[in-house]
Amino acid sequence: MNPRYVASTKNVEKDKELWESMDFNQNGGKGKFKASSEKFGEHVFNRSVMQKMLPPEIYHNLIRASQGIEKIRPEFSDTIAVAMKEWAMSLGSTHFTHWFFPLTGASAEKHDSFIEWSTTSDSVIEKFTGKQLIQGEPDASSFPSGGLRSTYEARGYTGWDPSSPAFVWKGGDGVTLCIPSVFFSWTGDILDSKIPLLRSERTLSDAVLRVLKLTGIESDSIYTTLGLEQEYFVVDRPLKNLRPDLVLTGRTLFGAPCPQGPELQDHYFGYVKDRIFSFMHEFESKSLQLGIPVKTRHNEVAPSQHEVAHVFEKSTTAIDHNILMMELMRQTAEKHGLSCLLHEKPFHGLNGSGKHANWSMMTDTGINLLDPTDTPENNFHFLILLTAILNAIYEHSVLLRASIGSASNDCRLGGHEAPPAIISVYLGEALEELLINIEKRGGHKSTKKFENYNLGLSVIPELSKDNTDRNRTSPFAFTGNKFECRAVGSSSNPSLAITVLNAIVAESVNKIVDEIEKKMGMKKPLQKQLFDTAIPVLQKYIKRSKNIRFAGDNYSKEWVVEARKRKLSNIKKSPEAYVALIDKKTVAAFRGILNRHELDSRYEILLEHFIQTVDIDVKLMLEMFHTQLCPAAMRTQKDMAKSISQVRGVTGKKKALPAQQASLDKLSQGIEKALKLADQLEKGRNKAFAIKDLVRKGDVYSNELNDKVEEFRSAVDLLETLTNDEYWPIPKYREILFLK
Repeated sequence: MNPRYVASTKNVEKDKELWESMDFNQNGGKGKFKASSEKFGEHVFNRSVMQKMLPPEIYHNLIRASQGIEKIRPEFSDTIAVAMKEWAMSLGSTHFTHWFFPLTGASAEKHDSFIEWSTTSDSVIEKFTGKQLIQGEPDASSFPSGGLRSTYEARGYTGWDPSSPAFVWKGGDGVTLCIPSVFFSWTGDILDSKIPLLRSERTLSDAVLRVLKLTGIESDSIYTTLGLEQEYFVVDRPLKNLRPDLVLTGRTLFGAPCPQGPELQDHYFGYVKDRIFSFMHEFESKSLQLGIPVKTRHNEVAPSQHEVAHVFEKSTTAIDHNILMMELMRQTAEKHGLSCLLHEKPFHGLNGSGKHANWSMMTDTGINLLDPTDTPENNFHFLILLTAILNAIYEHSVLLRASIGSASNDCRLGGHEAPPAIISVYLGEALEELLINIEKRGGHKSTKKFENYNLGLSVIPELSKDNTDRNRTSPFAFTGNKFECRAVGSSSNPSLAITVLNAIVAESVNKIVDEIEKKMGMKKPLQKQLFDTAIPVLQKYIKRSKNIRFAGDNYSKEWVVEARKRKLSNIKKSPEAYVALIDKKTVAAFRGILNRHELDSRYEILLEHFIQTVDIDVKLMLEMFHTQLCPAAMRTQKDMAKSISQVRGVTGKKKALPAQQASLDKLSQGIEKALKLADQLEKGRNKAFAIKDLVRKGDVYSNELNDKVEEFRSAVDLLETLTNDEYWPIPKYREILFLK
């Protein structure tokens, strides 16, 4: 029997029985129900735990260190380490690890047990020192470094990051104390994504504090907040395991369109199947225990596609939590006989998955600096920051495109379910009118009136109307009191995108404030004088960046033409954008965040990763075609030829059965075409792989080779529709997407 049929029946039934026996409740397992607030942070070394286990002086030092106000005092490190160890062991922990983000895009960890030889006996004891807490030494040469490290230059260091709380991770039967850390080389070169992110936060804080000082708002620091909307697919694991492409790459390299997709529009916000609901409950419960404030869950547009989002947090913490949550989702799905797909485009022709990044700025006193209020024309810090953000996106749109670029995200961008490759900004009607009036007249008066909807139903409560619509086609849209970057890929670590955004906005803020201060001289003007002095500066930057603003349909062909007139970049292939990382404008914007050599390394790493990803796809496509798919098609061809020949032999009519002969000819021609394209693809891949120049190689892989891949895929997908269903060896879209 075809393995597909077995997986679709017996294995699915077995997984269903396993799932039904689990009896998971909202607590993530059997037992008494716990409210979300009760379980929140149970597995985190948070403030309440610190306060109970540390002396007041040490506790306050650690809190201030987590806020970046001061460093951990060396004499306190052993006491903190002992408290952390005792807390972790009380939850079953036997090991500890420095948890960090090398330039692979994923997290990394090396586990060490707490045991040390006892000095008084032949046994071991549990011990954890301040030195072990503060610094580790993983091999730096085995991670991507973009030329910053060689095989013989292996020494690298991890350093504890107190701004992210330690936590315990339960995996299998083991429990590990995880210490969020940064990663750098013996020479001091930055080898992770967290140090640049933390530096960009500091740079942006320094710049924005200049604005607040101008406008009379008291604050010691600002930080960015981030709310991430994580999209993903969930499929049956036995079916997924029958597809080498899903196992190795996370996406389907072949697959004929399913008769039913999202056309009926009944999956979005639809009923969540019980089996998926159980999976959601468990990973959400585990997320809450890790201090991840999960908020929203729902079905997305495509069949088997879903979304989870969490409450806004400090950006550095939100990114840590997102990486943790993705791993929780993968592991929990397996427990339920499912598989969580985080690839940006798992299924050709269906909606891809993104990670919408909702970004804002907050003062240490709790003021959201991107809240325009009811009269934004009087909210002067907002006007300066809005102008700076627009100018930053305009000046560095290619860099922002590079920061979200990958081979997997290129599969998604530009489709009618994702933002286009053209970077633009949507502000909404009210703010658009505000900027137009400031540019033309130097002022604006809000005419906003609070409106409510009248649905003609007395039973419905009064419902208020927002001051602007939402443009879901925009890659960077203002949504009330924050900006939503919709172009970040679902599988990515969003650190680079947020680091870039912080850096370019900080640079733009500093430019604008420099010009305002230059016009002001040494005097500190009154509010009216400040307004009169600053408005000409804002007018200049509003006019300069106006081409980046677009309120229409970003999916339309008309916008592509209009964007070209505005001289906006439309970079569909990421390697073309990566070069922005080493542009002199980027080097200037990243001063104090990454140096030129470190930017060069990022450029090389991203380019190499793109090439390697496409190369793996091509090699696997050829293997699947030659060993699985083509033999199935040829077996069908043989059956058809034999059947036609036998019938003609019985009837004695050599030209009988013309329709059947046409079907056989179509299949035979399809096989022949696919074989020829496979040969061309293999030769093209071998030729591209031999190219030594990395830039040229990236160009060939992203363009010439990609065109061959698409043509080859189409030919093989046609064979799927012509091949005997019993012979086709890998699960089809209708099975993967709808059998759960």
